[in-house]
This record gives sequence, structure tokens and C-alpha cells, in this order.
Amino acid sequence: MPRILTGVLTLILLAVSSLGAAAEVTTELSSTAERSPPAEDVQQSSLQAARAEQAEQAIESLDEALYSPFIERYVLDELKQLRVEMAAQKNELLQQIVDRELTSVDRGVTYATNTITYFFYLIAAASSVLVLVGWTSIRDIKERVHSFANDEISKLINEYEARLERIENQLMQKTQHIEENREALEQSQEVQSLWLRAQQDHSPGHQVPIYDQILKVRPDDCEALTYKADAVLELGEPLWAINLCHQALAIDPQNSHAFYQLACAHTALHQFDEAVRFLSKALDLTETYSEHLDTDPALHPIQDYQPFRTLINGLG
Repeated sequence: MPRILTGVLTLILLAVSSLGAAAEVTTELSSTAERSPPAEDVQQSSLQAARAEQAEQAIESLDEALYSPFIERYVLDELKQLRVEMAAQKNELLQQIVDRELTSVDRGVTYATNTITYFFYLIAAASSVLVLVGWTSIRDIKERVHSFANDEISKLINEYEARLERIENQLMQKTQHIEENREALEQSQEVQSLWLRAQQDHSPGHQVPIYDQILKVRPDDCEALTYKADAVLELGEPLWAINLCHQALAIDPQNSHAFYQLACAHTALHQFDEAVRFLSKALDLTETYSEHLDTDPALHPIQDYQPFRTLINGLG
């Protein structure tokens, strides 16, 4: 069957080639006829007919096929060899591709293995160096870090303790001030109520205990001392009054009321010179006492005393 197909194909190829040759001859003849002058047309046409007849006779005179079985075998062997070579080339190409892929994989695996190996070598070397050289340094660094942290923490603790202590002291001072102000306010209220009682009670015998209560609350109250001196002077105790006035002057040397009460007390003792001297000091400090010099009952015994009159005239 393959031979029959090969023969058929060969006949077809020969026929096509013959037709091509005939067409070429016809084309040449026609081109020649076209190029020839009109007088040669008959000669050209006869020449073409003769050539066609010769071609037909040549075809009919063929006694055997134009091909040989050896040629068919050669073609088949060539085709087979070509297929074998192509298959071998394909296998070789696949083998090369597979080899390249395997080589790439091997290189990747080798690179990864070497990288991991070198990494572990590096870690081992670094660990060895740290163990051999830096263990003491690491321990020192650790101790220094701990000591530094402890120092910083101690500084912070001391700083905050100092701040808390200052805040506590400030709170204590403020609390103390508040307590002192509260006590002072209570004392002021108590003293004010006692002064109100002393003003409402006109009896010197009742006023003296009230002044004593005021002095008990405020021992350095000069006003209470001088008013107590006035009360005891009305009770006929000029020496006691003088003592109280000197206590007031020890607290406030410029207390004019104390000088005035001393003048009244010395007048009661008929010590007019001392009375005039203390009265002069009182007038130097406060001139308002000049309005009471003629009306104060405690100064009646000294009204006719010449130095006293001179003092009054000097004021006028």
C-alpha cells in the first residue's frame, strides 16, 4: 500500500512538471508570436503544434515508470532516519532541560545548605568569641547596668522623697498657719467679747477681773494693761497702777496712754513733778489728752501746781 501511494504521488509530480514545461513552451511561443511581425504568425503556430506533437509522442513512447523501488526505499529510510533523529534530538533536548533544572535545583540546595552552614559557623564563632573574651565583659556590663539602674532609681526615690517632704512641710506649715489663724480668730472673738463686757460694766471692781481674762488670753496687750491701771487707780491703788503702766511701757515704749495713767497715779501719790513729766510725754505723743486735763478728776490735785499750769499754758 505505501508503494502504491508513492507511485501515485510520483505520477502526479511528473504530470505537473510536464504541464509546467508545456505551459512554459506555450508562453514562450506566445511571447515570440507577439514579438514577431504579423508575417511570421503562421510559422510560429506551426512550430508550436510540432512541439506539442513531439511532447505527446515522447509521453506515449515511455515503456517504464520514471521512478525506481530503490528510490522509494531510500525516501522511506530517509524519513525513518529523520524521525529517529528528531526523536533523539527531542529526547536530548528534554534531557538537557531536565539536567539544567536539576543543576539549578542542586545549586539552590547547595547555596541554601552552604548559607545555613556558614550562618551556624558564624554563630558558633561569635559564641566562642563571646565565651572566650566577653563573658567577663558581659557580666561587668550586666552589673553596671544593674548598678546604674539602682542609682537612677535611688536618685528618683530620693528626689521624690525630698519633694514629698517639702510638700509635707508646706502642708504642715499651712495647717499650722490655719490652726494659728483659727486660734487667733477665737482669741480675737473672745477678747472682743471681754472688751464689750468691760465697756458695759462701769464698776472698776468688775472690770479688773475682765481685764485679767483679756491679759490671760493676750499677755502682751498694752491696752488691757493701761485700762486695768485706770480701773485699779479708781479703786485707790496708785502703786498697782504704776506697776501696770511700767509693764505696758516695757512692751510698747511709745504708749501714750501708759504715760497718762502714770501721771494720774503719781498725782494720786502727790508726786507732782513726776506727774507733770509723764503728762508731758503723753502730750508729746498724743495731743488729744489736752482736752481732758481740766476735767479729769484724777488730775484735780495738780490743777494749782505751777509747772502743770505752765504746761497747759504752753499748749494754749
